[in-house]
This record gives sequence, structure tokens and C-alpha cells, in this order.
Amino acid sequence: MSVRADAESLRLIPIFRDCDPVALQVMAFAAERQQFMSGETIIVEGQIARSAYFIMSGEARVQANGADVGVAEPGAMLGETAMIGSIPYAVTAVAQGSVMTARIDSGLFLRVVAEYPDFGQSVARGLSKRLEISLRELDGVRDMLSRGKRFSDM
Repeated sequence: MSVRADAESLRLIPIFRDCDPVALQVMAFAAERQQFMSGETIIVEGQIARSAYFIMSGEARVQANGADVGVAEPGAMLGETAMIGSIPYAVTAVAQGSVMTARIDSGLFLRVVAEYPDFGQSVARGLSKRLEISLRELDGVRDMLSRGKRFSDM
């Protein structure tokens, strides 16, 4: 894939949707390609995030608290919020077959933010939108719990 195509793929990630294409191209160009073989762990729940991984090819099984929660396919980003906040990953991701990723480490991300301040502002807006959606979902759960509804009724 070309750098331009990689940058357009990154733009599909919600927090990067409104970012300057040039900043995304810089990040795509500088990201380290990393191959994972079947059964290799990409990220580990609870480990402090130092990188985010963009799935370029292959699939990864995603687990939280030891339970399967989904599959990350090409175009998915693993750990971007944790990497930006330097907080623990919320999930574990394990390669199912061969997986090629573009690893974006926090240093690269911060360099792009420093060089392209509008990029940082766009990412902050994207994270803010994500937080707003999460808070609305939590409010809905709180309302259901206060009315005595069961989770199975959701």
C-alpha cells in the first residue's frame, strides 16, 4: 500500500476522521511495520500503552477480562486511546494467522502533534466526541438500573 492509501485508511479511524491528510501521511510514513504470527500477542490488557497498532492485513482476536469481545480486521486500530493517554490497554489482542500492523508509538504521535498543531486539536475533538458518546451510554445504563431493569432487557 502507498503512504497516501495508508493515510486514507487512518482517516477511517474516528479520532483521525477530521485530521489534515498531510499529518496523517507523515504518521503513516513514519509508522513501523510490524508482523505478528498466529498466536502472538499484539497488545496486553492492563499493560501501559506505548503504541497503537493499525491492522493492515489479517485478523486479531480481541479479549477483555479473559472473554472474547470481537475480532479486529484490516482498518481497525488497537490501543489508540490508551497510547494517547499513556494508560493501560483495555483489551488483549492476539493474532489469528499472520497479521501486519503499522505501529504508531507515542513519540511519533507527539512529534506529529508538535509539527501539526491542528492535527492535535482534531484528535482532541475526536476523543471528546468518543467521550460524549460513552457518557451518554453510561447515562442510559444508569437510568435502566435506577428503574430496576435487567441487563438482558437492554
